[in-house]
Amino acid sequence: MQYKRILLKLSGEALMGERQYGIDPKRLAEYAADIKEIAGKGVEVAIVIGGGNIFRGLAGASNGMDRVQGDHMGMLATVINGLALQSALEDVGVQTRLQSAIKINEVAEPFIRRRAIRHLEKGRVVIFGGGTGNPYFTTDSAAVLRAIEINANVILKGTRVDGIYTSDPEKDKSATKFDFISFDDVLKRGLKVMDTTAFTLSQENELPIIVFDMNKKGNLLKVVSGENVGTKVNL
Repeated sequence: MQYKRILLKLSGEALMGERQYGIDPKRLAEYAADIKEIAGKGVEVAIVIGGGNIFRGLAGASNGMDRVQGDHMGMLATVINGLALQSALEDVGVQTRLQSAIKINEVAEPFIRRRAIRHLEKGRVVIFGGGTGNPYFTTDSAAVLRAIEINANVILKGTRVDGIYTSDPEKDKSATKFDFISFDDVLKRGLKVMDTTAFTLSQENELPIIVFDMNKKGNLLKVVSGENVGTKVNL
């Protein structure tokens, strides 16, 4: 395998599947099968999931809700998604631990860096919920932060598109895909990979990001095997 320890970032919207909101059990089962496949080959897997399929703090704030309150609701949404993914993984025989940045001791361990690393070393999949534990930070920032803390080799951003394009491929049919691109080029071109805080944190810590289509069966295995799937962002 090309990568020994990865941080897989999934959006909350990805869990909706064909639904308009919530969690699609079929999509969840597909993700669990793909994660089991790479974990079975010795890859240490940590996961951060967004909460946009349930609630977005920023959307709440735009409708008059207090931003901090909204962000706390979003953090809880990520814990709900984490529990759902944990259940799906355990259904296929994968040992998991859910750690939360906000204390919910009845349903998740608190995030403790050394404990998380020990779980990974023992072959358990670790799911990080609760974002960073602070308002005003996205789950992209949480993903990069946790990846750095656990010494991950790479961040794998699973999306519904197969990489980074010169413009939005869903709107612009002439958009062309990058196989490789530097952090500096992403910034110069104004391309949207992650929010600025997360992207800068990844750049400063020389942590590569691979953006790929998580919904295509077998792609996750190809990425961790080092195949040229998606777009790789590095120095």
